[in-house]
Amino acid sequence: MITIEEFAKIDLRVGVVKKAEKISGYRKLLRLEVDLGNETRTLVAGIGEYYLPEELVSKRVVVLANLKPKKIAGIESRGMILAAVDEKKNVYLITVDGDAPPGSKVT
Repeated sequence: MITIEEFAKIDLRVGVVKKAEKISGYRKLLRLEVDLGNETRTLVAGIGEYYLPEELVSKRVVVLANLKPKKIAGIESRGMILAAVDEKKNVYLITVDGDAPPGSKVT
């Protein structure tokens, strides 16, 4: 269990995927360019077995925006997109209904 104060530290934002591509040499990894309203960030996501890059473009996704950057496959990933995983390891992106502007805070 966490407190509401601990939860308040998490910065979830609406992001719009502008570009998605496979990362050469990695079957699971995709490089995403995500519009967060006031900036575009590069994110590396391990969803390449579940989504084709062209399926992701224009999707409104939920991004953990204040995650410490990390180099993955030589690329600095500056956030994380959220997804659900079922017991069979199927992956389902957490998307936003409607036209919420990029950068909108998820509460």
